[in-house]
Amino acid sequence: MSFDLKSIRKNEALLAPRIMLYGVEGIGKSTFGAGAPNPVFILTEDGLGSLKVDHFPIAKTVDDVMSAIGTLHAEKHDFATVVLDSLDWLESIIWHEVEAKYDAKELAYGKGAIIAADRWREILDGLDALRNDRNMAVILIAHSTIKRFDSPEVEPYDRYQPKLQERSGAVIREWADAVLFANYKTIVKKDDVGFNKTSNRGISTGERLLYTSERPAYMAKNRYNLPDVIPMTWDDFEANIS
Repeated sequence: MSFDLKSIRKNEALLAPRIMLYGVEGIGKSTFGAGAPNPVFILTEDGLGSLKVDHFPIAKTVDDVMSAIGTLHAEKHDFATVVLDSLDWLESIIWHEVEAKYDAKELAYGKGAIIAADRWREILDGLDALRNDRNMAVILIAHSTIKRFDSPEVEPYDRYQPKLQERSGAVIREWADAVLFANYKTIVKKDDVGFNKTSNRGISTGERLLYTSERPAYMAKNRYNLPDVIPMTWDDFEANIS
């Protein structure tokens, strides 16, 4: 391919989104995926509850996941969104297979994390094929955990992060067009406890929100110029893409 001035193109088409959604337990991450256009779920855990959605059998191996992706790529269907639920359960599968294949010496000094991250790249390449060749949106669902963040600018602090090994998590975050953190809206109320002292307590309104931009309390990003906070529905996400 010749890289001259004639090869320059303007990016005009907005491709289907690649979303990594993580959040606190029970907030409705799978429900968000179910609200996307004509979704099909690739499951690594039995977490759908009462949701009535199309899904493959629960994947027990990485090959099961790749087989489901390959089927969606090769066969005729009307699905518009693929939802992988969940990443942290799939990570457990990946590590189980890596540890079964390699001995301790081969996995020492962080080599295991590199091998696992390469396995993730294979899965992401398959999902990219669905997006690029079949115009399918991709939603990756993960649970959250609270970890200490060592900032080079201020004292360390705790923040919400996806429940993934750091190297693998970084690969997925860099790949995604949007990393969305789901949490309930919380209001801090000050109570007078006497003797000129107050006590702070958090009160949840029950409203479910998506946080779209990086903050000290959580990891997030987006390439769509989204508002910092939006209601936790697919319709609100889609309506705010610009």
